[in-house]
Amino acid sequence: MTKLNKKKPIIWTISGSDCSGGAGIAADIKTGHGLGVEVCHLITANTVQNSSKLISVNPVPIDILQHQFEVLIVDKPPSVIKIGLVANVEQVVWLRQLIINAKKTDSNLIVVYDPVGQASVGGSFSAITLEQLTPLLRQVDVITPNLMEAKSLARFDQVAQDAAVEKLAKKIYDDYSITSIIVKGGHSEKDNGLAIDYCYHQLNQLSEEKQDNQEKLHQVISYQLSSPRVNTHYSHGGGCSFATALSSFLAHGYLIRDAFTLAKAFVNQGLSASEQISELHCHQYYGAFEQQGWPREAQFFPKVVEQVSVQYHNLPAFNSLELNDKKLALYPVIDSLYWLKRLLPLGLEIIQLRVKNLAENELEQVIIEAVELAKDYGTRLFINDYWQLAIKHGAYGVHIGQEDLAEADLVAIQQSGIRLGISTHGCYEFLLAQQLQPSYLAIGAIFPTKTKDMTGQIQGLDNLRQVLALRPENEQQTPVVAIGGITLERAAKVVETGVESIAVVTAITEAEKSHGISPEQAVAKIQAIALQCHSA
Repeated sequence: MTKLNKKKPIIWTISGSDCSGGAGIAADIKTGHGLGVEVCHLITANTVQNSSKLISVNPVPIDILQHQFEVLIVDKPPSVIKIGLVANVEQVVWLRQLIINAKKTDSNLIVVYDPVGQASVGGSFSAITLEQLTPLLRQVDVITPNLMEAKSLARFDQVAQDAAVEKLAKKIYDDYSITSIIVKGGHSEKDNGLAIDYCYHQLNQLSEEKQDNQEKLHQVISYQLSSPRVNTHYSHGGGCSFATALSSFLAHGYLIRDAFTLAKAFVNQGLSASEQISELHCHQYYGAFEQQGWPREAQFFPKVVEQVSVQYHNLPAFNSLELNDKKLALYPVIDSLYWLKRLLPLGLEIIQLRVKNLAENELEQVIIEAVELAKDYGTRLFINDYWQLAIKHGAYGVHIGQEDLAEADLVAIQQSGIRLGISTHGCYEFLLAQQLQPSYLAIGAIFPTKTKDMTGQIQGLDNLRQVLALRPENEQQTPVVAIGGITLERAAKVVETGVESIAVVTAITEAEKSHGISPEQAVAKIQAIALQCHSA
């Protein structure tokens, strides 16, 4: 998963030193190194504590911290700063200015704050009031409180004490304008044996009408992840490790939803590692969380709880592609009847018709003709987006993107008997779509592509391998199609990851211009590569 062709991303952790070794700087360093980032650390305080009590917190003077900042910022500038224990008001003031100065140099710098107020064993780490902390909070990009900390940040005396987590997160955003609020649910006692984490994310978008004055529109997106609660006494430092894991994944370039998902899996994996040994110790023992490195096994990844997954949780699986030991191999995506007529005679197992910007009556006529053309061949024809017309005119299947998933009537699609393919971009969307049991899943963009702007969502081969590992074992696995920027030169490496099919567009339609061969020759070459890799 780490980008071996690049130097390691650098994160800074600004937090306290826990002499018992479980939390704080020690947990941050172990987590970051295990996840392929370089970690620089500024210690805000040395604590005196053990697994049963907190005795004292001894702040580090500001002049030492400032000197560390000055020498590090020119030598090892961070892509992410993770903040933990802030020991006094002087450090709050200093940190606020540090972030302001650092962001002047790097506007893409991300600041993650894991609020540390109370020790798990009892006692307070600082006497800083919320009002004194507020100037720092307003410089933070991501905050990761547990439920108790979220209530404190939201001033729970002003909201109902049993307020829903969504309301708490919204209140935190309104008060401090923090872009992403992740409320960890591991301390909740009301979730029937589940640990449910919630992310409230403000996606800022420029208004097209008001770009001149840079006015922003705010679109709220929420993500919710659920996993069975793991019973272990080795959880000391789990909160620090979660925030540092999140910071590490953000430093690797993941979107917040995927960094959130991976961090949740990282924690599940670490807690599970100590579950058996925990049973041998008395209930009073409080051991350190075990950092296990990059999460790769499907069993540790959470369930995505979203409106569409809740709405359709009882929906039967969609009809399979009925491959009967055949291989999907090449999956052309074309935009006209011209290309459909040209490719159908080539003996392909699957083709997608993706037409755009047509009037309604013209669109319907194109789909009618496409379905009729495909009837004379054994090719599975999928219609992109237009599920009502695909059902109406008896297409083999329909392909739906994430942006249209919530609007589509999945019950109608399932009951019609046609097949369903769903686009995904990263592990969060893959897990969500997999829960819907479609006929196949597509993931992309594997590489940059000419056909669609996928900025921030380029997967690469490492991410593709990771996502393929999220399919449950011992079950009939849903076929996966890789798409995006796959050329004749890249095809073999993509198929070697284990995908069942590769979807291409310009590798066929622009073959003459790019390689001096006909589209038919390009199809034959890519199909041969795909089938040869599958049989190897």
